[in-house]
Amino acid sequence: MLAHELAGKGITVSSAGTGALVGAPVDVQSASRITGAGAVADEFAARQITRDIVAAADLVISATRDHLSTVVPLYPRALRYSFALHDLGDLLTDVTEADIEATAGANRVAKVAAAAIAKRGTVSPRLAEDSGIIDPFQRDAPAFDQMVAEVSESLPAVVSALRGATASQVDRGL
Repeated sequence: MLAHELAGKGITVSSAGTGALVGAPVDVQSASRITGAGAVADEFAARQITRDIVAAADLVISATRDHLSTVVPLYPRALRYSFALHDLGDLLTDVTEADIEATAGANRVAKVAAAAIAKRGTVSPRLAEDSGIIDPFQRDAPAFDQMVAEVSESLPAVVSALRGATASQVDRGL
């Protein structure tokens, strides 16, 4: 969904898992929700996260904090640009365009990550049990619906910051 939201913005979005079924297509339940939102799901093939992927990234977004405990040891510098989605969304909620522009970074994505890091310590973190996105793998349709709802809670703030749009513009699909 993030790739769909950032299409045409010059930002590359890719995916890798901490326990990927390498080469597998997106789950049918997820695919139906992705295509229902207007995005493309059939170009996806699962891949395992690697040190090279993490090192090349300007921003790493995980579904849970637990995933970060796998990602960050691969490339410890990634601690500066790795976040669970809900944490990143919370940190970016009140970040302004001026905040983003005032941060150091090689590109927009790196600046957004730096702006989020600058908010750590000023934004109260969620409780651990409220900080992750449900993993619906091999579960029923309501689990997939819950995943969509959880992602939808934090994604607008992330998309807004990366696109340079206000959250209300992102919510309206602008």
